[in-house]
Amino acid sequence: MQTASGGGPLAARVTASAAELLAQIARASGDTWPEAAGVAAQAESLHDRAAPLAEIAARAYDEALGAGGGDYELGRAYAQAAEPPLRIAEAAADVAELAALIAAQCDPARRADAVVAGLLAAAAARAAAELVAVNLTMSANDERARRALAIAEGAARAADAARAARE
Repeated sequence: MQTASGGGPLAARVTASAAELLAQIARASGDTWPEAAGVAAQAESLHDRAAPLAEIAARAYDEALGAGGGDYELGRAYAQAAEPPLRIAEAAADVAELAALIAAQCDPARRADAVVAGLLAAAAARAAAELVAVNLTMSANDERARRALAIAEGAARAADAARAARE
């Protein structure tokens, strides 16, 4: 299935790819890390959570673009379009958190890749938070925009923690 282009679908695909990379790293670290198989399963679950969000985000944004009516209808359509990027930000933050754990525990030869996965997930969370804010411009001071930004900031801290494990 061809997923529509756009920032939301891209952020979801980046999040899913980062989770997939973390699963590979965890599986490859099983000889020295007893919990690696369970952590790999967590990463696979995050991949499975993030991957469908690409299509969901594309569909919601397309519906918002096609919305007709007055300000109320447009505001409602864009508010609904903010939900998938919020879910992407949440998933990306979870991936960044898992990257920090994996970077601290994995085979040292794979640690840099875990850091990269965390950085990519944090960037996806920030991108998704931006989309939430943009989609909610007609709803000034919407709590979801503040929440998305807080989630992205938490993802950035997790990515920094992953980097610290490398040093």
